[in-house]
Amino acid sequence: MPLRALVTGINGFTGRYIAPALLQRGYEVHGLSTVAAIQSSAYVSHVGDLLDTTSLIRVIEEVRPNVVINLAGVSFVPHSSVDTIYQTNLIGSRNLLEALTQSGVFPSAVLLASSANVYGNSTEGVMDETTPPAPANDYAVSKLAMEHVAKLYKDRLPIIIVRPFNYTGVGQSPTFLLPKIVDHIRRRAEHIELGNLDVARDFSDVRMVVDAYCRLLEEPSAIGGTYNVCSGIAYTLGQVLELAQQISGHHMVVSINPSFVRANEVKMLLGSRSRLESRIGSVQPHKLLETLRWMINN
Repeated sequence: MPLRALVTGINGFTGRYIAPALLQRGYEVHGLSTVAAIQSSAYVSHVGDLLDTTSLIRVIEEVRPNVVINLAGVSFVPHSSVDTIYQTNLIGSRNLLEALTQSGVFPSAVLLASSANVYGNSTEGVMDETTPPAPANDYAVSKLAMEHVAKLYKDRLPIIIVRPFNYTGVGQSPTFLLPKIVDHIRRRAEHIELGNLDVARDFSDVRMVVDAYCRLLEEPSAIGGTYNVCSGIAYTLGQVLELAQQISGHHMVVSINPSFVRANEVKMLLGSRSRLESRIGSVQPHKLLETLRWMINN
C-alpha cells in the first residue's frame, strides 16, 4: 500500500502546493478541512475540525497516516479576531497532537508549521534557530505558544517544527505584500501605497518551501528539531518593486502610507538555512525575479 499523508489546511495557499508535491513522492494524500471540499484528483477530502478532538480522532483512525502535516491556521498577521488566532493556531494544534496520541496511530513524522514571526522585529541581520524569540503580535505569540505545547508531546510523537520566513507564489492572497504588488501590476494600476521601501526581508518561493517540508518528513534525523525555512537572501521592498516593473514593463507611482510603516523598524531581517541543510542537504532557492515572473504571468 502507498504511504499516506494527512494534511490539515490543505485548501489553503501552502496546502495547494504540498498536495501535488506529496503525490509525486508516492504518497496517497488526505486533506482535512472544516467543510466538504470538491473532490480533487490530488487528494481525498475529509471533514473535520481542529477544535473538535472527536472528529480528529475519527479522521486519523480512518486514514491511519504515515506522516502528518499541520498547515491549518490563521496566517495573516493583522487578522481581526484575536480569539480565532489563538483558537486555531494554538488550541487546534494541541487538539491535533492529542488526537494523534489518543488514536493509537503512530506516524513516522508530524510536521508543524510555526513561523519566523516568532523572532519579532527587534533583531537585526541573520537569524538562526538560536536567536531568542521576541514575538511582536498575537499571531507570533500564538505560534511560539504552539511550539511550547508541541514540546509536551515530543516524547510521544515524532515532531518536526518549521519556521518559514516570508514566502509567496501564484494563488497567495493580495493581502500579503508581494501578491499585492503583483495584483497592481497585473491590473496596470497607476498608483500603489506601500510602507518603507528601504527595509530588506527574506522572500522564498512556495515551491521551495514545500520541497523542504517533504524532505524533512523523509529524514529521520530531523525528528525533534526546529528549522528555519528561508532563502537566506534579503531584498528591499524597493528592489521587489523594481523587479516587478522590469518584468511587466509597467511602472506605478508609489506613495508611502505612514500606517504601513512600523515604528523602529529594523533595516534587515533574514534567515539562516544552515540547520535545515545539515538535515536535508542543499536547498536551492528560486530567484525572486523568476518567482515574480511566474506570479505576474499566471
